[in-house]
This record gives sequence, C-alpha cells and structure tokens, in this order.
Amino acid sequence: MRILIAEDDIVSRRLLGSALTKWGFDVLSCADGAEANQMLQRDDAPRLAILDWMMPGIDGVRVCQEVRQRPQLKPIYIILLTARGRSEDIVAGLEAGADDYVTKPFYPEELQARLQAGLRIVDLQSSLADRVYELESALSRLKQLQGLLPICSYCKKVRDDKNYWLQIESYVSEHSEAQFSHSPCPTCLEKVMTD
Repeated sequence: MRILIAEDDIVSRRLLGSALTKWGFDVLSCADGAEANQMLQRDDAPRLAILDWMMPGIDGVRVCQEVRQRPQLKPIYIILLTARGRSEDIVAGLEAGADDYVTKPFYPEELQARLQAGLRIVDLQSSLADRVYELESALSRLKQLQGLLPICSYCKKVRDDKNYWLQIESYVSEHSEAQFSHSPCPTCLEKVMTD
C-alpha cells in the first residue's frame, strides 16, 4: 500500500519514511502542504496519508479540509501527526477531516497499529463501494426488458413469467419505468374515421 508523508522537517520525514518502508509501505514524501494537496488530488493518489499540522504554505489541517471538500472516487485515510496535543487541537484536526491524530514524539508501535486500523477502514470502504456499484448495476438491469418476450401474433398480449397473458403496456410497466399515453396512430385513426 502506498502512503504519503507530508512533513517539512527533513529529519522527521526521513525517520518516518524509514519506519514506514520497514513496515512494508511504498512511501511518497513531500515537504509542504501545497505539494501534499496536489498529490492527493491525483487519480492515483495514495489511500493513506500522514500529514504534519505545521508546514509552510498550506498546513495539514487545510489539506484535510480541501481533500474532504472534493468528491473522492477512492477514500483517503488521513492521520495528522503533530506536536500539538491539546484536546482543542485534536478536536480541530478531526473536525477538519482527519481520520486519526497522533502527537509527536510518537510511539512507533502505536503509529503502526493506527495505520493497520486505517488500512482496514480503507479496505472496508473500497469493498462497500464495490458492493454499491454492483447493486446499482443489478438494479439498472432489473428495470430493463431483456431476453425473449413471448407475444401473441393476433392480440399482441405478452406472456409473463407466471404464464399469464397481459396487455403489452401492463407487462412493460411492471418490468420497466416506462409510462404510456394512448392515442391512435394515423392508420388506425383513418380506419376509425372511415368506419
């Protein structure tokens, strides 16, 4: 799994990147919020991100807000990693759109456990999105007429799945979202007027 690190302190960025690589992540890193924001806008954006709160330009909280304002095809799990540990800061970070919050200096095993929880959530969200897509596809197919449609060559009634013969508009209405209005075609109108 790819992960983005946005940290302006080069030593912290390298230490964090080294730990993440050791844990099996493919690490992308950047030194400021503007670059992080651009990387998270791409179609191939990492599904996990660790953002420092205090960065030059755009801070980590602002990046969270911008990511959450955009419609995402794939969910991104964001952890704010910061020295700001007051309760008000944690609340502000989570309200801005962060999924989790870790204070510096961090305990490596705790960060690893939080990343594993993030991976589970991302996997569940992806699975749920796939199921929604499958259900929407099934529903659209359900409302389409498909296959062989037995119709009487004389009265034009249609045989349904229960072997009942129905007027064609009744059958079509039950199997689709089509609605009908009735008026005679020119041929029938001429015939009726002549008779």
